[in-house]
Amino acid sequence: MHVPAKALLWSLPAIAALLLIFQPLSVETQLAVALTAIVLSGLIYVFRLQGAWRHCFLVFAVAVVLRYAYWRTTATLPSSSDLVSFVPAIILYAAEMYCIAFLFISLFVAADPLERKRAPQTADEDLPNVDVFVPSYNESADILSLTLSAAKALDYPAERLKVFLLDDGGTDQKRNSRDLRAAAEAQRRHVELQELCRTLGVTYLTRAKNEHAKAGNLNNGLAHSTGELVVVFDADHAPAKEFLRETVGHFGEDDKLFLVQTPHFFSNPDPLERNLGTFDRMPSENEMFYNSIQKGLDKWNATFFCGSAAVLRRRALEQVGGFAGVTITEDCETALELHSRGWTSRYVERPMVTGLQPETLSSFIGQRSRWCRGMIQIFLLKNPLLRRNLSLSQKTCYLSSCMCWFFPLPRMVFLLSPLLFIFFDLKIFDVSAQEFFAYTVTYLAINSLIRNYLYGSVRWPFVSELYEYVQSVYLFRAVFSVIVNPRRPTFNVTAKGETLQEDRLSPLAVPYFVIFAVLLGAMVYSVYRYETEPQVGGILLVVAAWNALNVLIAGAALGVVTERRERRQTPRISAARNAVLSVAGALIPVEVKDTSLGGAKVVPLAALPALAGQDRAEIIVVDGESGAERGRLPVTIRQVTSWSDTVTLGLRYEATSGDYAAIAELMTGDLSAVREEREARRRPRGMLRGSLTLLAWGLGRPWSAFYHLVADRNETPAKPEATALPSLASKITPATPADAS
Repeated sequence: MHVPAKALLWSLPAIAALLLIFQPLSVETQLAVALTAIVLSGLIYVFRLQGAWRHCFLVFAVAVVLRYAYWRTTATLPSSSDLVSFVPAIILYAAEMYCIAFLFISLFVAADPLERKRAPQTADEDLPNVDVFVPSYNESADILSLTLSAAKALDYPAERLKVFLLDDGGTDQKRNSRDLRAAAEAQRRHVELQELCRTLGVTYLTRAKNEHAKAGNLNNGLAHSTGELVVVFDADHAPAKEFLRETVGHFGEDDKLFLVQTPHFFSNPDPLERNLGTFDRMPSENEMFYNSIQKGLDKWNATFFCGSAAVLRRRALEQVGGFAGVTITEDCETALELHSRGWTSRYVERPMVTGLQPETLSSFIGQRSRWCRGMIQIFLLKNPLLRRNLSLSQKTCYLSSCMCWFFPLPRMVFLLSPLLFIFFDLKIFDVSAQEFFAYTVTYLAINSLIRNYLYGSVRWPFVSELYEYVQSVYLFRAVFSVIVNPRRPTFNVTAKGETLQEDRLSPLAVPYFVIFAVLLGAMVYSVYRYETEPQVGGILLVVAAWNALNVLIAGAALGVVTERRERRQTPRISAARNAVLSVAGALIPVEVKDTSLGGAKVVPLAALPALAGQDRAEIIVVDGESGAERGRLPVTIRQVTSWSDTVTLGLRYEATSGDYAAIAELMTGDLSAVREEREARRRPRGMLRGSLTLLAWGLGRPWSAFYHLVADRNETPAKPEATALPSLASKITPATPADAS
């Protein structure tokens, strides 16, 4: 379709919709108009129409939303003479208007996502020099060994690639700490990681002081390197071999390009996914951001640096003095500084790293609190709306990225507002039941339709509300703390590699039980009021239904705070690649089904020799395309199972530091199986199934939570345990005193 025709198709319905928004309509007419828009939008959604139809969908949806906003502003607020009702009414109204404003900004971002073409493939002799930075603070040598080995194995000319471990856990400041135990641990880490880097052929860097957190660590790396391009991988983000081939070529097309960002992919579930058992079938939380929102930002040259899995141009970083460190989200802040100086960015929607998410609710909340406080810092200290050289579209995109982190405020308002009517009879939403249905219910319906149409393949219904509620209980206070003192927040490192030996309640669980009890009490009291006060029956039913939805979300959250045991020390990822197992003098071809940092599951493709008393073996890693040997890895056969004539072997690696190149080849040499698994989870779930899922969680999960609340009262809570893989410290040759200095 030509642009003029497309513009006409967009503009005519838009003009008609705008004319309808401010027209006085009867309740019956409003209902008819809203239902018509919902039906038309629903048809576009059901038939999955895209292109120009996408814009028509948004026009119909926006008309209903704006109609609701106009009615809500002009016809629903109580009299200002009744301050007891008026003040909370204005707070609720402000929360709703925030959500509507953010919805429009989000629609601008997501309306026309950009699908990037593959990076041009550059001849080896024309490729730029690349420095790979792996910043670390407290990660184990085992996790670092995998990431560093995978970085060294990147498909790139070896003479143009240099890998750096930036160790902020072994700084002079930490090794000379007055805390003798902490100083000894920092010294041990310093020596161990120096020797590890020597073994892997990686450059070890530390610094005198832990200043400016991760930004300062990265800037120290810049000061000791010279590569034209800089790649950043978090310590637990092991890259696929093709990472540089799929990103570096973009820099040759645009001399003002400062960033190519790729998605973060995680091999383990977050606390919600693990505790609700959804990891294998539900799209991960970050899928909506990396699959939809980042591509929308890319459309407007507003893709921002996400801290890892990205390539940056050194010349651009040097122009702004390196990585920014005013806020605790140095990644987005750095991108904002460079975009405002005319540099450009691109987004490649191809998962090429495998990383770790926080395993416990405490570490998850800690991570999200840092993100929340950092983005609000950017809004307050470096407001994108005030940046002169940003385009209007870039300002809107950055505003969207900052505004979304204020969600704890409206989320808690929506949680508490029904209680004001149920318990205190405050009229903070002055409408009849008929008006509520004609305006509010249709608005909520079109809102759900918008989310399903734009994000249905990457986000189940009501899951956003659940994630927001779980975070809001603790982030609500964090938002206010940043508003009061924007420069106060400090950088906290997220714990990774934790295990849980038994099911238990999170140490953070108490507020969730209190909120659930209050909401459940309100539900019971609303039934009592309905029976005894028939004059408020209609509106009470509406408010009680609102509260019932909150009860279901709070009940599902009790399932999230009931942490399920996780004894597996390292998460497994799908592999689906061939190797050779050397056992009992025989070479057996095998298919590697999945791998982890500690072992693998393989299926023999030929008859096995007798394994009685034979548990030592060796797995020979071969290239997926050429079949050439890529390394050998000593293993122990820990388990042999047989099912339907298929034998499966469970292998445990007996690895030293020199073996991690082979482990990296197995885990990240080919991530196609991981990407296929990711795509398989992207199955849209309609409102009916989504509602039934929430109902099952909300009604079923509290029982288990209350059981643990009673059963665990007299028990000492099990503390999260760090990954218990054998330390590489016992497997490498200690450095000399001169090396340790």
